[in-house]
Order: sequence, then C-alpha cells, then structure tokens
Amino acid sequence: MTYLELIFSLNSTEEFHKDLLINALSEIGFDTFEDTGQGFKAYIPESELDQQKLDGLAADFAELFSFTYVLNKIPHQKWNEVWESNFEPIQVAGKCYIRATFHEAHPEFEHEIVIDPKMAFGTGHHQTTALMMEFMLEEEFQGMEVLDMGCGTGILAILASKLGAKKVLAIDYDEICYESSIENSELNKISNIKALKGSKEAIPDQKFDIILANINRNILIDQLDTYARASKPGTSLFLSGFYENPDLAILKEKCANLGFSFVKHKELSNWVAAKFKFNA
Repeated sequence: MTYLELIFSLNSTEEFHKDLLINALSEIGFDTFEDTGQGFKAYIPESELDQQKLDGLAADFAELFSFTYVLNKIPHQKWNEVWESNFEPIQVAGKCYIRATFHEAHPEFEHEIVIDPKMAFGTGHHQTTALMMEFMLEEEFQGMEVLDMGCGTGILAILASKLGAKKVLAIDYDEICYESSIENSELNKISNIKALKGSKEAIPDQKFDIILANINRNILIDQLDTYARASKPGTSLFLSGFYENPDLAILKEKCANLGFSFVKHKELSNWVAAKFKFNA
C-alpha cells in the first residue's frame, strides 16, 4: 500500500489556524500529523485521498488563512524510516513515558509505553492523545472493563491495561490501526487487550466501566448512542478529538440527552478532552 505525505505551509502564524486545518483534514481521511514548525505533515493512504474535498478546504478557510502543500508518495515499506526520523519520546504528567523501540528505556517512570506507530494515529504527540492520557492517569482503572474506540496505535488501551484494567476492547475501522494495536500490545507484553476491526457495529452487547473515544466530533456524535447502550450507571466516558468552541457545547447537549452528565474538560492548544458520567 502506498501512502501520501502532504507537507503543508500556512501564511498564518496563529496556532489555532493550523489546528483548524488538521481537524478538517482528519474528517476527510488523513489519520496522522507531524508538526514541522512552519506547518505540518499529513498522511493518508493514496486510495483514500479525495482531491475534490482537499481542494475545497482552500475555499472553506479563505477568509481566515491560505495554505500550500507539497505531495510525496511513500511506499508502505518506508514508513519505519519516516517514523524513526521524526518520532521523539515524550512524557505525560511526569508519570508516563512513551517511546519507540529504537529509543532508550526510562524505567524511572511509573508507566512506560513502547509504540511502533507505523501509520496509526496515537503516539502521545497530538494534543488529544496527551489530554486523554492525562485524564486516564487521574482515573481508577483497577479491575475495570474498558472500551477504546478509534484505538489507533492502541496507546490508550495499553495505558488502561498498565493502570490495572481487567479487560480492554480496542476497536478501529482501519486495518493498519487494528494490526498496530495488536503488535503494540505484544511489544508491551500485554495480554488482556482484544482488538477488533470495525466501527460502532463492532461493539459487543455488553456494558463497560470506562469508554475512551478519541476520534472527531462528527463521528462521536454518530456513535454516542451506541456508547450509551454499552454503559451502565457510573460508567466514565472520555471523549476527545474536537475543539472547545463550538464542539464541546454540541457534545455536552448530545450526551445529556443520552444520560451522560458532564464532569469536566481539559484544553490544550484549542483541542479538548472531556469526561462524562452515565446516570441513566
């Protein structure tokens, strides 16, 4: 499979303009992003690129900013080289250290996660992943059954397991994400994560103690009713992949109608993660 690398440059120095474009790209199939300082790199399977939709973004944002991009084709076997040149280790809240297999281990951290990202979303570098992990480090996972929707690399599922979860179900519609979550679970010597390929229809008829969903606003809105059916009184729901305005208010209203009460949210560079409790 061939992937496309698009290197974007913006004529704006406003960070939230970059985030707006990244969010829009994620909604048309781009699944991984890397900051370049002056702009960012975005990746998508060649077969999934909709040139008309991509061209339409220039008109959508014309009143705010303009952008250009350079397109490169990268054969699938080259992804490891791409990631090894760009993926730097990070730490979250001073408790969790995330690194690739080619980085030095740091056992002084309470939790260490080894990720081979390939083209799956979720290395801890994106604000939404970091925000979700911060929330998780504050939550009680011991003995819990956890659902991770849009699992990407499996990073949140892996952290849930390391925090003491009894069972974790990780679901993603993308084949590479599905395979990546399995491989990364093995890298971290975790055996209680089950990966499934699919979307909301793949969620089994069972109740979960904690549901994690770091996707985007439109998909979250579409899937929230399914999350409600998979919840029981007291289930914690963590959502991310959207902005504070206007997305948070829209999601709060939708959640309230389904029996989820809003607890609090975290914000980083205009991206938001929010916690809800199921009361129905």
